[in-house]
Amino acid sequence: MNKTIFDTYDLNGLQLRNRIVMAPMTRSRADNEGHVATPLIAEYYKQRASAGLIITEGTFISPEGVGYINVPAIYSKEQVEGWKLTTKAVHEEGGTIFAQLWHTGAMSHPDLQNGNKPLAPSSFNPKQQVFTFEGFKDTVEAREMTIADIKRTVNDFKQAALNAFEAGFDGIEIHSANGYLLQQFLHKNSNHRTDEYGGSIENRARIIFEILDELKTVVDLSRVGIRFNPALHGMMGIEVDDETTELYNYVITRLNDYPLAYIHLTEPFTDVSKVDLAIKEVAKHFRKFYKGTIITNVRYTKETANQVIASGDADLVAFGTLYIANPDLVERFKVDAPLNTPDKDTYYTPGEKGYTDYPKMNESSKSI
Repeated sequence: MNKTIFDTYDLNGLQLRNRIVMAPMTRSRADNEGHVATPLIAEYYKQRASAGLIITEGTFISPEGVGYINVPAIYSKEQVEGWKLTTKAVHEEGGTIFAQLWHTGAMSHPDLQNGNKPLAPSSFNPKQQVFTFEGFKDTVEAREMTIADIKRTVNDFKQAALNAFEAGFDGIEIHSANGYLLQQFLHKNSNHRTDEYGGSIENRARIIFEILDELKTVVDLSRVGIRFNPALHGMMGIEVDDETTELYNYVITRLNDYPLAYIHLTEPFTDVSKVDLAIKEVAKHFRKFYKGTIITNVRYTKETANQVIASGDADLVAFGTLYIANPDLVERFKVDAPLNTPDKDTYYTPGEKGYTDYPKMNESSKSI
């Protein structure tokens, strides 16, 4: 019998009630000076605790990692205490929750960095817009990180991991996708360094393994996942190039040497069918290289999720947008109930509207 998204899953000893994952999604509800997760945030995740695994929105590992307003962080004692509300709420519902650790790199703005240029692998401008307290502003050319900056950032990931476990999280996910700092190191167009962190594929990937090597000295790597977006192209300043496939083949093959919880792979954000160098089917491609648990993500339906699980190309499927409007997504999938329609105007606005006020199945009046 084919496996389905409703089957249980043993994630290195963590017993997941199903194979449905709530994907990390920035929701901008930490509207306080300290970037502290609030009781409202705890309620949001509690409502969605029937997922087999919740991965939180990206949580900033340091003030230098901040790239958006109103996003919860995890570098201060107050932030750790704030996140304890969320982990307690999810655990009371029998859920499992990982914290995604995030540094935005060049995808920030001096307004969010006390007037300083954002840090990045190189003097790189992703030519995007960042939402600041004064609205959207164009990104600027980042400041190239010194070796000391890199070592400090590696340590910031290590300390953030310790903070996450202190806050009660079941594990952590390292954000190395979607055009942020760690992906900026990986790609040639955003990493122009000529030292040990630039040039060759091994050098550009070095920071990933330095972080993991530091983490394994203080936490259980079987509670650590990492996220990649190998087919990102023409977004967030990242481009697919002639070494991209070889790069990710190298990184993901080498990750077999680490007893990780999972790798989280994003299918193409955009149509890359005519981009010759792009990987078209990400999970399928990397299943050949990776022996551990694979989470796949982007635009899955119940039907396509069951198909990818049955094929063996992935072990778990993450849903993002569907979880915004459907806190009881698992229950709706089980009975093929209509789905609530998400309100895009409230994706990033403060307060409960469009956040914790979506009705559950027996209360639902709107559907798609």
